Amino acid sequence: MTGVPLAVTRDGRDIPRSTAVVDVVVPVYNEERSLRGCLEVLCRHLAEHFPFEWCVTVVDNASTDDTLRVASDLADSMDNVRVLHLDRKGRGLALRTAWGYSDADVVVYMDVDLSTGLDALLPLVAPLVNGHSDLAIGSRLAPGARTVRGTKRELVSRCYNALIRWTHGARFSDAQCGFKAARADVIRPLLPHIQDDSWFFDTELLLLAEYNGLRVHEVPVDWVEDVDTRVDVLRTALDDIAGLIRVARAKVKGVARVPGLPRRSDPQPSHPDAVLADPKGGLLWQLVSFGVIGALSTVITVLLYAVLRTWWPPLIANLAALTVTTLWNTEANRRFTCLHKTGASGRLHLQGLLVFALYYVITSGALLVLHHSHPDPSRWLEVTVLVASSAAGTVVRFVLLRSWVFRSTPTAAEEVS
Repeated sequence: MTGVPLAVTRDGRDIPRSTAVVDVVVPVYNEERSLRGCLEVLCRHLAEHFPFEWCVTVVDNASTDDTLRVASDLADSMDNVRVLHLDRKGRGLALRTAWGYSDADVVVYMDVDLSTGLDALLPLVAPLVNGHSDLAIGSRLAPGARTVRGTKRELVSRCYNALIRWTHGARFSDAQCGFKAARADVIRPLLPHIQDDSWFFDTELLLLAEYNGLRVHEVPVDWVEDVDTRVDVLRTALDDIAGLIRVARAKVKGVARVPGLPRRSDPQPSHPDAVLADPKGGLLWQLVSFGVIGALSTVITVLLYAVLRTWWPPLIANLAALTVTTLWNTEANRRFTCLHKTGASGRLHLQGLLVFALYYVITSGALLVLHHSHPDPSRWLEVTVLVASSAAGTVVRFVLLRSWVFRSTPTAAEEVS
């Protein structure tokens, strides 16, 4: 293939460069000593082993030392290196600004300490260039990853990522690894919806991406901890927990939806190569949401039953109370517990009626047993039995709503495939 520049793989094979352009963004803050070495190693690797057109953007995050001067000097003396200066600190701010201004096809984020092995860079970018995925992340916790880091940081990282999976149902394993890439046409609509300008930026980006049905590719990496890191791990973890709560609230309110991104229901999605997963909340979030809604429903049911029981027999009073609260309960769980799940209206109503019937059988059966064993029970005993049977029925209701009524169903395209 004449006239096409070549790169060399680790095993010595020549491979033609693609016309795709990749912008590697390196945020820096007070890195005057390490910046030159980092850029020399990075640019040498890109020139020798990277098959795509590339540039490196150094983002100076309001450094107070000579980092900006060093970066500018390097940009003047090295090809494909440019500098962006910001007056405010924040890794999230740096990435949002650099990625938003970039004219590349794929944008990458990499820490200046090069903790992540550069051999993972091509596997990170390749699925984005060929359209297989929308975002790609390096993971220190994925099978095959090799990491060297202290016990405290390892423990905090694993607990934090487990918390993300439990609360948001995330499928990625490592939110905070400083090694990420995205297709520029996909990331641009997401950027204005990411509120955090600091360390939670990565997590918020990934949560919004998954929630909006984008495919996230994960690459196991070799990673060695930088002992000179300026990150306050525990403080950052606490800030991240507050961010998780904020994103959960955004999902509940419906403001986590990003216009302009493809949906599973789109007949001709703007990114046809993306595999669009159905958004879902984590099990912990679903349990909390369902529990709150169920508690409110139980209180309303008991109050209605206590009032209606003065005029009607137990079974009729129970049926009327449950009928009034079931409609609200089902809709509330659709909107909050299962995060705006949709489906065929007839199917959902039929399944909802069947779940309601089973719930009614459990609660009414308990009242029948009570009246059979105690022909004239007190009103408070009736209410106590009703509360206990409602709790049992609530467990059954949660399982059926989650696994049957609001379960993910394949689209027509998936069924054909």
